[in-house]
Amino acid sequence: MVDSFTTDDGEHIHVAVSGNGPPMVLMHEWASGHGVWEPIVPKLEQAFTVYRWDARAHGGHPLTGSEAPSVGRMASDLVQMFDHYGLDRPVVVSHSMGALTLWEYIGRHGCGRLGRICIIDQSPKLITGGGWDLGIYGEWPAERDRAFVIEMHASFVETVVKLVAFGKNARARERYDSGSKGMQRLRAYLAGLDPKPLISIWESLADADYRPVLSTIDVPTLLVYGSESNYYGVETGLFVRRSTPGSRLIVYEGADHSPHVAQPGRFADDLMRFCGP
Repeated sequence: MVDSFTTDDGEHIHVAVSGNGPPMVLMHEWASGHGVWEPIVPKLEQAFTVYRWDARAHGGHPLTGSEAPSVGRMASDLVQMFDHYGLDRPVVVSHSMGALTLWEYIGRHGCGRLGRICIIDQSPKLITGGGWDLGIYGEWPAERDRAFVIEMHASFVETVVKLVAFGKNARARERYDSGSKGMQRLRAYLAGLDPKPLISIWESLADADYRPVLSTIDVPTLLVYGSESNYYGVETGLFVRRSTPGSRLIVYEGADHSPHVAQPGRFADDLMRFCGP
């Protein structure tokens, strides 16, 4: 069932709800939507009521709210989602932008309303420099990000496709160079999106630094990273593990930035074990 609720600024947030049991919230990456979790949901909904949102400006839904889309606004949306559904200490599983949104939420509100959390392949700071080299590609200084934003305004689809393809994962570049069906599908999907709010959200993500938030996390935390991530890698996962008290890191060998998509059965099993007694 796809439900929706309305935020305090008038945004309609769409949420797929399924299963029966304690709550689990799944938060997708930038420029994606709730459908990315489909291969994993059948196993999860056997034990949980699963809530999969389309974040503000995502999922192909037009903006209806009065506030500009940003990571801060999405963190507020998450609070209102908890309130709307009466979620009590949910497990929150967050990939990429979803992880940044969750860290933003924790920075503002702490972990008191959370049960357990899972972070999938994300750096707490995208921009590199000043001794920090665990952001995008290991080399994404502010000036490169500014150029990237300008390129997105000029040619959103191809700029985002190149972001995926020209990173640390050699197979992604090979798929780009060969014009693979996967790359063609990605282009077709991105062409159906409204770039303006997505660019606004990107800029807010690039401005953020959640390294100070990590040490404040006091709920059980599972970290899942791909050894061949397009953007980060094992070193970033190790940093997040060292910085997050009591966290556990699992590295999926050969997986890219979306290890849960590459190995959905394994990921569902690992998540269920993490949530077990």
